[in-house]
Amino acid sequence: MQKLRTKRILLLPFIILGFGYFYAVSSVGVDEFWKSQIALIPVQLGAVIYFTYLHWGSRQSK
Repeated sequence: MQKLRTKRILLLPFIILGFGYFYAVSSVGVDEFWKSQIALIPVQLGAVIYFTYLHWGSRQSK
């Protein structure tokens, strides 16, 4: 039960940062297409970091 509580506490700063990021992107005065592209940058970076981590982890275990 303690691990579940710790995970929820660690998730809270990421939720707050996410809301702040999307609020900032929505207030930028650019075209809607570019807003959607800017909003997806954290998702794309997260995917690149995750797959890089998986790739390097599988290389070191061989």
